[in-house]
Amino acid sequence: MRFMLDQAQTDFGRTVDRMLGGADTPHAIRAWGRGEHAPGRAVWGRLADAGVTGLAVPEAYEGVGPLPVELGVAYVAAGRHAVPGPLAETAAAAVLLGALAEGGTARSGQVAKDWLPRIADGRALVTLAAADGGPYALDADAADAVFAVAGEELWLAPGHGPVQPSLDPARRLARPLPGGELLARGPAVAAAATRAADWAAFATAALSLGTGLALVERTAAYVGQRTQFGRPIGSFQAVKHRLADALIGLEFARPLLYGAAVALASGPAGGALASGPAGGTLASGPAGGTLASGPAGDALASGSTGDARAEVAAAKVATGEAAYTAARTALQLHGALGYTDEYDLSLWIRKARALRSAWGSPSVCRARVLAP
Repeated sequence: MRFMLDQAQTDFGRTVDRMLGGADTPHAIRAWGRGEHAPGRAVWGRLADAGVTGLAVPEAYEGVGPLPVELGVAYVAAGRHAVPGPLAETAAAAVLLGALAEGGTARSGQVAKDWLPRIADGRALVTLAAADGGPYALDADAADAVFAVAGEELWLAPGHGPVQPSLDPARRLARPLPGGELLARGPAVAAAATRAADWAAFATAALSLGTGLALVERTAAYVGQRTQFGRPIGSFQAVKHRLADALIGLEFARPLLYGAAVALASGPAGGALASGPAGGTLASGPAGGTLASGPAGDALASGSTGDARAEVAAAKVATGEAAYTAARTALQLHGALGYTDEYDLSLWIRKARALRSAWGSPSVCRARVLAP
């Protein structure tokens, strides 16, 4: 099966990438790790200006989505620049609130009206704690709202506990405090939380892919400059092979990521096949010339929730393992320099390791792929 972005989607990704390239994200990451959120919120504002924060929000609530293909494109760019903040969690919370509002209850509809427009335009940075993501809420200390799913209940937490240390200093973890405001209760909450968790895993996979690509690019540039025995070490066959293996892993993971986007777009989380701001031919099927036809393509486009969950899990494990391999390669080829706090590369290395287990460890994702 072959997946390709259309020109509008490619241009959108390049625009986000260029915008983030001028945002000095290493400074924002280090400040975020110290609990200073202003530089990171400024980067968040750039994403909002580009329309990224509205990609998971339904049009009925002033968003442009849900558009998983475009969200994947934007989050790959965000991963390239290691943008701090609860990116995956904010998107998942938007999907959760939108799904509950579909039920038509006055309460869930009001909650969606209160929060989704603010998420869409970047005014609200929110986070989500749910069973699939573990007991912690990412960056609860920076969030304007902490949503917590407990069984069949959705709560707006009254605050959070102490911030726990993390492998990635820019991923600040805290448990939501119990109690708060009960927003919804019933089986619909559990179903919406499952849908939101799939989006969180998908968004994390996109971030992983971008992180891995940045690691390979930075390492390739480094080995072209560092010399040994009078030659750049990048000319050594063993170094070339390590970098090639890392890049191949990432490129093999890329179609799985966009296959998962198509599955999400064609399932209940996305409604109809995603069209995107300017056509979105990745999800348009054979008529757009970008989604390969045949039995595999037909099965993927069928859009059942179970199929989408398996597709997302496959993308999550592939991108996470590929980014982790890229991180190990970068560390080996940079030597001890790569893991020092003062060297920017360490920010990407640590993020790759943390994203690998966020919203579904490799073993959990493999089990979902192989489940009958």
